[in-house]
Amino acid sequence: MKKGTGMIALAIFVAVVCVLGIGTIVHTQVEGMQTQTAKHATKSKTTKKPTKTVNINWRKPSQNKPYPKWQALKKPSLLVSTKNQRVAVLDGHKTVYMMYASTGKNNTTPKGHFRIQPERGTFFYNQGSREGARYWVSFKDHGIYLFHTVPTNASGQYNRQEAAYLGKKSNSHGCVRLSVPDAKWLYQTVPVGTPVNIY
Repeated sequence: MKKGTGMIALAIFVAVVCVLGIGTIVHTQVEGMQTQTAKHATKSKTTKKPTKTVNINWRKPSQNKPYPKWQALKKPSLLVSTKNQRVAVLDGHKTVYMMYASTGKNNTTPKGHFRIQPERGTFFYNQGSREGARYWVSFKDHGIYLFHTVPTNASGQYNRQEAAYLGKKSNSHGCVRLSVPDAKWLYQTVPVGTPVNIY
């Protein structure tokens, strides 16, 4: 073999080794990237826990237990959560009963510290809003802001479409809607002067 031919053969051999080497490196890098992508996809793919659907019946008490005995409570108050659509009956800091609620849409339920007022009744109907309710109890402005049942029409028949929002969505004109038994219990039980805290 001539010296020139040997040099050419060596150059070709080196070139082939380099190409094969680079190909192996590129292949290894691609495999590594695929593995990392697969790992990332596995990490970002989280399994969602099935959400528990709460079945709320506006015709029944919110909890499957007796209402608290008011006389047994040492420091009773009502706490209204406009965020969670709940009314808690508290004894001091302890929740003794939890009610489903529907507060004012567009933040129309006033927030702050109030007290149960003397005004209460078994039924009202508002011509302006074309809504009424049963078992109402005033907590602000003497008959303007109330606790009461889900809304009714002028005949006292409950509005099922509005009642479906109970515990799920704020949809009143500013009052705090409750289930029929919860509102009746509050009307019959909670005395004037009881603190009402709304946040």
